[in-house]
Amino acid sequence: QVQLVESGGGLVQVGGSLRLSCAASGRTINNYAMGWFRQAPGKERERVAIATSSITTYYPDSVRGRFTISRDNAKNTVYLQMNSLKSEDTAVYYCAARRWSVSEYEYWGQGTQVTVSS
Repeated sequence: QVQLVESGGGLVQVGGSLRLSCAASGRTINNYAMGWFRQAPGKERERVAIATSSITTYYPDSVRGRFTISRDNAKNTVYLQMNSLKSEDTAVYYCAARRWSVSEYEYWGQGTQVTVSS
C-alpha cells in the first residue's frame, strides 16, 4: 500500500505560480510511476503530468511548457511546479501512483484545491 498526501494548493492570480507536493509513505516511490491529475467541476479528470522515472515525463498540450513534474526519491516526494497559471487551471489536483507492471493508477491522494483568479 502507498499513502499519498498532497499539499501546496491555494488561491493564486492569473500568471502566478504554485508548487504542489505529494508525500508518499508505505512504499518507496522508486518502484512506481507517479502522476498528477486534476478535475474541475463538471469535467472529467485529466492527467497533467506523468513521471515514469526521474527523466521520462509526459505533459498534455494544455500544460506543456508551464508545468513541471519532478520526483525526489530520497524524500519519497513528487512535486508539480505550475507557472503562468490560467483560470482554466482551476481544479482539484490529485497525486497518483502505479506499479510499473500495471496500466491503471492504483493509489490516490485526497486532492488539493488550486484556484486561479483573474
